[in-house]
Amino acid sequence: MRSIAIIGSGQAGLLAAHALLKAGYRVTLYSDRTPDQWLHESRPTGTATRFDLALQFEYELDLNSWVNDAPWGDGFHITVCPMLGNRMLTVTGRLRRPFVAIDLRLQSHQWMNELVARGGQVRIESVTLRRLDEISAEHDLTIVAAGRAELCNLFERDAERSVYDAPQRQLAMVCVKGPQMGFEGIPMLPVKLNLMATAGEAFWVPYFHKDAGPSWCLLFEARPGGPMDRFRGAKSAAQVLELGKQVVRELMPWDEAWIRDAEVSDPNGWLVGSFAPTVRKPVGRLPSGRCVMPLGDTAMSLDPIGGQGANNGNKMARNLVECIIAHQDQAFDAEWMTDTFERFYARHGHATYTFNNLLLEPLPTAGRDLLIAQYGSDGRFDNTSGEQRLANAFVENFNDPSLLTPLLQDPHQMRQFISRETGHSWMRALAGGGLGIAREELRQLRGQEPRHPLVHGYKKAA
Repeated sequence: MRSIAIIGSGQAGLLAAHALLKAGYRVTLYSDRTPDQWLHESRPTGTATRFDLALQFEYELDLNSWVNDAPWGDGFHITVCPMLGNRMLTVTGRLRRPFVAIDLRLQSHQWMNELVARGGQVRIESVTLRRLDEISAEHDLTIVAAGRAELCNLFERDAERSVYDAPQRQLAMVCVKGPQMGFEGIPMLPVKLNLMATAGEAFWVPYFHKDAGPSWCLLFEARPGGPMDRFRGAKSAAQVLELGKQVVRELMPWDEAWIRDAEVSDPNGWLVGSFAPTVRKPVGRLPSGRCVMPLGDTAMSLDPIGGQGANNGNKMARNLVECIIAHQDQAFDAEWMTDTFERFYARHGHATYTFNNLLLEPLPTAGRDLLIAQYGSDGRFDNTSGEQRLANAFVENFNDPSLLTPLLQDPHQMRQFISRETGHSWMRALAGGGLGIAREELRQLRGQEPRHPLVHGYKKAA
């Protein structure tokens, strides 16, 4: 029986550990904290929203104990503001299958305990570079899934693939309870997203918290130096929430009533910071000359703007496990590590990284055409209009970025797509959407509220 070591007890590492154990490998997972420390003493490492493609791997491993308790989301409601205060248009799209975001502290706690119950080994220690070299000598393959920790430095930045060499956003996240699970006029439970072109982005994500249960995770993505960039000095969850409420009052007043009574879910439920989205080389060489390979955020760190980090990690873990099984008794050398990562990057990684980075920049012409043509989407389950199909296609790209990302970069392909989905010419679709947008722009110039599509009479959940 071949032995595999995994460094890190986050989502990608634990998924790989469970899958390899199920496939008959001897698995040892190294964690710098116990399951109880994860649950009671740690901060969440992100929101970890997962869509259907990523969730399928978890279902196959029977790692979905919260399936009946978590708030399952249906899609996205996006407000696009090219200038502060100007709600130019909305997108309300449904996913083909629902998404979920689970408190990673609860998840790591449960999945570590389950790994031991199923016959895996868990060792609690903080792995140094020297210790990593010792571990690699004791196992047939060593995988580093330590997020963005010190061991990431083993893996060289891929300069050709890494678009940015500096952070593009200043990030703040806080877990809250109090706001109701839904929004009036939006006939589903969505991620609610405000795109504030000159300031950044703000997300309200339905969330299953370790203590509060169904609740929310608020994420602020501030453009450095912009009017949302005020979280850097925050020292507590309460400070992040207080600053977040200020941001909403000043920049997104249409959501102020919804967030007004929000309270911190737990004192550790917050993060602030920044990092540069990076793709790394898939081989790390230790002082002994032995090789280790990265997994999840260690291999690719993505800005949270596209909700792709956890999804990318799940897909990468599945690819890794498939390649390990296919390799049988051969050596896990540098060439195999490179081939394994390239297989993943061609299937998922490139599209994911490209789509995520597109969201950090002003949308290209093809993306703008899509948003204009879909205007009129309201998210109703029974809405089969061309506009709704376009909105649904845009949000489905969060589940599988290979679907629409090439079209978002190519105006000709996008216009053909718009014509197919709407059943008439792309020019007509853009003209119709443009007229609706212009009507609401005129209302705002008159000091009135825009009347972007909502479902009248639909009440948010209690």
